[in-house]
Amino acid sequence: MPPSFRNWLGRSPLRWHAIFGVLFIAALALELLAGHIFDTTEYRLGDVFMNRHASKKVSDPDIVVVDIDNPSMVAMQKSAGLWAWPREIHADLLMALSEFSPRAIAIDLTFAERDMKKPKSDAQLSDIVNTVPNIYLAAIHLIEVDDASGVLLSELVQPFSIERSGPLTAKAALQLPMVVDRQGWRLGIVNSVKDPDGMLRRYSLYSDIQGWCLPSLPVRVVKSLGVPVPQGDNFMIRWPGAIHKHYSYGYLYEVLVEQRLGQSPERLRALDGLFRNKIIVIGSSAAAAHDHHITPNAHNRPGVDVLAIAIDNLKNENTVKILSPYWMLLFGAMLIGTIAVAFARRVHPLFIGAGLLVVSVASIAIADTGIERNLMLPVATPLIFAWTWFLFGAVAAYLRERRSREKAVSLFGRFLNPVVVGRMVNQGETVESLSGRDCTITVLFSDIRGFTTLSETRTPQEVVTLLNRYFDRQVEVVFRHGGTLDKFIGDCIMAFWGAPVDDPDHAKRAVAAAMEMQDTLLQFKKELEAEGSDVGDFDVGIGVHSGHAVVGFIGAQKKLDYTAIGDTVNLASRVEGLTKGIARVLVTRETMQACEGDNTFSFKPHGAFHVKGRAAEVELYEPIPRGE
Repeated sequence: MPPSFRNWLGRSPLRWHAIFGVLFIAALALELLAGHIFDTTEYRLGDVFMNRHASKKVSDPDIVVVDIDNPSMVAMQKSAGLWAWPREIHADLLMALSEFSPRAIAIDLTFAERDMKKPKSDAQLSDIVNTVPNIYLAAIHLIEVDDASGVLLSELVQPFSIERSGPLTAKAALQLPMVVDRQGWRLGIVNSVKDPDGMLRRYSLYSDIQGWCLPSLPVRVVKSLGVPVPQGDNFMIRWPGAIHKHYSYGYLYEVLVEQRLGQSPERLRALDGLFRNKIIVIGSSAAAAHDHHITPNAHNRPGVDVLAIAIDNLKNENTVKILSPYWMLLFGAMLIGTIAVAFARRVHPLFIGAGLLVVSVASIAIADTGIERNLMLPVATPLIFAWTWFLFGAVAAYLRERRSREKAVSLFGRFLNPVVVGRMVNQGETVESLSGRDCTITVLFSDIRGFTTLSETRTPQEVVTLLNRYFDRQVEVVFRHGGTLDKFIGDCIMAFWGAPVDDPDHAKRAVAAAMEMQDTLLQFKKELEAEGSDVGDFDVGIGVHSGHAVVGFIGAQKKLDYTAIGDTVNLASRVEGLTKGIARVLVTRETMQACEGDNTFSFKPHGAFHVKGRAAEVELYEPIPRGE
C-alpha cells in the first residue's frame, strides 16, 4: 500500500469507511437487482432449510399418481407389447378411470406422433379425450428450435385457454398431442425450469412467447378447480417429505380393464374409494421414459412426481414466496453501515466479528423458520457482502494498527528501554493515547561539571566522541532502571520515571539511577585516565524532584518530542544547579518522602535553599547507600 494512501486513510478513518461502505452497498444492490451471482448459494441454503422441514409438509391425499414404472413395463408386455404402447391402451384406462368421476386427469405423456399402422388406436384415444371433459394434455415448448418454424399461436387460444394475446403472426415451436383431435385439446406447458446448477426448484406458471401467455399444465388443472394462481412466470416448489400415492399403471390396467367390472368387486370397490373425485396424474418413472430430474431432496425424481407436487403446491397455495430483494438490500446496507461505524470508532475487530457472527446465526435461524412458513429469505448474499466488508475492514484496521505500532516503536525507541517499548505497544498505546496526560513523576537532571576544561585540549571531533561515549553509558543506566530519556541539553541529560508506563516506585528507581550514574561517572573518569587523558575537575551534578507534570508528545507534525512540562521539571533543573559544592546528587523532600520504606538508601539533609521562581525554600537531601 503506497505511503500516501496509507496516510490518507490514517488521517480520516471515518471518511474512508464511509466511502468504501457506500461502494459495498452499491455492489450489493447491483448483485441483488441485476447480477445474481450468488443466487445458487441462496438456493442451496434454501434447499437445506427445505429438507429440514420437508417432513412437516404432507402430500395432498386428493392427488393420485398413476405411474408407468418399470414393473408396469414388464407386466404390460403381454397385452401392449414393448414401449411405446398402442394408444388404445391409454384410451381403455382413461375410460375406466373416468367412471370414478375424477376432478381432473393430467397426462404427462406426449402423443405427438401419429401411429400410421394403427390409426384406429389413435382414434380411440382421441375419442375418449373428447368425451371426458377434464382430461389435460402436455405440450412442450421446443426451446432449441426456432419459433418462426412453429405453429400460429392465434390458433391455440382455446386449447391453452390463453388470457393474454400477442401479434396474430406470432409462432411458437411446440410439441403438441397431434394424435388427439384439436377439438379435445386442453393443453398446458410442461417445460422444466432449472437453475444454473442444474437443479429443478421451480415450476413454470406461464410461458410468455412473443406476448402470448401460455399456461403450464399445473395452472390449467388448478384453474379448472377454481383455485387462484399466483402472479409471475414461475414459482418455487415446496417439496414434501413423502411423495403422493403411487399406483402402478400395469396393476390398474389389469384390474380395471382386463378383469372388467364385476369380476373382482372387492378390488374395484377399494379403487373406487381411492380414485373417486381425485386429481389423477398419469406419467412415467420408468428408466425408458428418460424423464428424471435433480431436485433439492432427490437426485433422480421422476417428472410425473414433479408435476403432481406442482399441482399440489398450487392447489393448496403452498408455493414458496421469495422476499423482495429490496428488503435484503436494506438488511445488508444496515449491516455494512453498522460495521463501518464500528471500525471508524476503533472498536476491536474481534468484537465486531463476534457481533456479526451473532447476527449471521440469527439471520439463518430466521430464514430457516421462514421456509416453514413458505417464505424464502435470501440472507446469504447480504451476509457474504457483510463478511467481506468485515474482512476488508479488519485488514485495514490491522494495517492501521501496525502503522501506529511502527510509529510508536520508532518514537519510543529513542526514549525508553526496548523491553518497555514492546510492553507498551502490546498494550495498544499510541501517540494519541499517551499525549496530554497528568502524571506523578520523578524528574532527573544530570549535568557535566568541568567539561569545558576537558574539551579545551581536544578537537571538536574528539569532544563529540567523548560525549557520545559518556552519554551511551548514562543512557544505559537510565534504561536499566526503567526511566524515560527526555532529551539532551548540551552536556545535560533529562530523564523521568512514572510515564509513559505507570510506576509506583518511580522515585526509588530515579534515585537508584542517579546513584549508579554517579558510579558510572567515576568509572568513566578511570577509563579516561588509563587512556592518558587529563580529566581535571571533570564531574557531574544530578538533581532529582518528584511531583505532578503534564507528559506527552509536543512539537510540530513533522517533529514530535515526548517530554514532561510543568513546575516539577523546572524545580528538578534548579536542584541540579545547586549540587555544585554540596554533593553530586541532591533530591528534594518530595522525592525523599516518596522513597520511604526503601532499605537501599538513607538521606543526608543539606538544609533549605532559596530557588529562583519559588517563594518557599527547598529542602535538599543527599542519598547515601545504606551501610556507608
